[in-house]
Amino acid sequence: MTIADLPAVNATLNAIAAILLVIGYRLIRLGRREQHRRVMLAAFATSALFLVSYVVYHANAGSRPFAGQGAIRVVYFTILISHVVLAAAILPMALVTLNYALRERFERHVPIARWTLPVWLYVSVTGVVVYLMLYQM
Repeated sequence: MTIADLPAVNATLNAIAAILLVIGYRLIRLGRREQHRRVMLAAFATSALFLVSYVVYHANAGSRPFAGQGAIRVVYFTILISHVVLAAAILPMALVTLNYALRERFERHVPIARWTLPVWLYVSVTGVVVYLMLYQM
């Protein structure tokens, strides 16, 4: 594996995290708290691996300019800007949410998790979309 392979690895990790988040949500809705906990910890670990891979890639390769022109460029930058802003917010949100859950402070965990989950899911999915637009289009 080389540095050039990391964007695809990053997109894969984002996709896996998104799938785990959906599974975790479904599990908690079914009342399966222990399975929810395990899946959400796996989602967090997957996102942490993504972050390490992302930093390694960009520290070594820099950034890649988007080559698209016209309307697709507007679409790309709209997605990218919302993705970057929310990605900056999701790390502290996820840490706080995870902290409350691990300390079994569910009265604090649930309200913030209702905000964290959709933001985290959006960031994971748009991470894949940004990859596809930047590296596959």
